[in-house]
Amino acid sequence: MHCKNSRRERSLTTSEIEAEQGSEWKKFMRKHWQVFAIFAVAIILAAAGAVYVAWWFTGYAQNGLVPSTLGLWSMANLIFFILNLIFWELVFIGIPAVIGAVIGWQWWRRLPQEEKVSHLFGRSSRSRNAGSGVSALLFIAFAVKVYIDGNWNQAISNYTLNYVVGSMIIILAWIAVIIGIPLTIGAVWWIHREMTKKL
Repeated sequence: MHCKNSRRERSLTTSEIEAEQGSEWKKFMRKHWQVFAIFAVAIILAAAGAVYVAWWFTGYAQNGLVPSTLGLWSMANLIFFILNLIFWELVFIGIPAVIGAVIGWQWWRRLPQEEKVSHLFGRSSRSRNAGSGVSALLFIAFAVKVYIDGNWNQAISNYTLNYVVGSMIIILAWIAVIIGIPLTIGAVWWIHREMTKKL
């Protein structure tokens, strides 16, 4: 009996802590929503820029750096392409991202000490298998794209670099539209509600 009561007390304590964390997070977001909106826009622009750089370098690399047909690629071509792509991503996206991170860190350091509550960002993710789930989703979406394009029975070695990269960009655009529209509507509704509360 004592054991059951102890478990129940621990469960209630955990629920109270989670409720308090949620309340603190909402207060923090409500107070600094402009900053979070700026960082959200910056993240979206960085993601779009990274996709554009990948598309640009894909076209540029086929002007003598790597073969256009994937069936002609060697391991040297693959490593060369990846290293150069990483370099250009770092130049055009990585450096601005680091600058943005430094600005964010400086903003965080200037916050009052009482707002720097560790449990605001201390929640652990419950989705440990998110990476494998995303990979499976991208594979299924690519298979659907290949089928729609009428390339289902074509040899994979005949796929061009432009086709593969272009297909992945289109798939990412699909995902962004499907997920981004509801998130944008929810974010606008939340900001409007919080602004109404202040008034």
